[in-house]
Amino acid sequence: MGDLGNAFWEAGRLLLSFDSALLEIVGLSLRVTLTAVVLACAIGLPLGALLAVTRFPGRLGFILLTNTLMGLPPVVVGLFLYLLLSRSGPLGPLDLLYTPTAMILAQMLLVIPIVTAMTRQVVADMHTEYDEQFRSMGLTGLRAVPSLLWDARYSLITASLAGFGRASAEVGAVLIVGGNINHVTRVMTTTIALETSRGNLALALGLGLVLLIIALTVNAAVMSLHSSARRMAYV
Repeated sequence: MGDLGNAFWEAGRLLLSFDSALLEIVGLSLRVTLTAVVLACAIGLPLGALLAVTRFPGRLGFILLTNTLMGLPPVVVGLFLYLLLSRSGPLGPLDLLYTPTAMILAQMLLVIPIVTAMTRQVVADMHTEYDEQFRSMGLTGLRAVPSLLWDARYSLITASLAGFGRASAEVGAVLIVGGNINHVTRVMTTTIALETSRGNLALALGLGLVLLIIALTVNAAVMSLHSSARRMAYV
């Protein structure tokens, strides 16, 4: 118990003193995750909306694939990217392996299916509800997508936050393609795994507390958005 208490005490000291090593790791983690989520939303939001309002051969199969990829094991994504980015792979000349860019790609591939599937479901429900109104306004097919995305913005922000939560907790894929290199690709989750194996519980606990704070903030944001959406619905 004494060792555990000392570890928590030291973790608190690192946080309150804004330890430079800890801040560097947190900063890289947030930069990688936020970039990955923004890029994933730029692809997933319009793709999910298109799946909701359009009909084409193979659409149901594409939806099934998207829903399946929501549960894709991260290590599989990491292995796939590693094979692509390694020197013998087709993208090897780009020299992206063991860089933050490779980590962004890994997280992006994990988040895109989540954002796409959630967007498709939300927009499909709204499209069914507003179908007659949109037809009367001449908003059919692709022309209805911008209006549907705007009307569903609160739920879509929730989908984006879900993607952020998924990306920020990722270990396996970013470890494979990032390599956990100090001052280059070392992020919170990989550092926690490494420092725990080394017995450096103070830094691991400090970063774990930061992750918990981030998770709490994301969940609070989701609850706030839902409350705002309900208030707007009654106005």
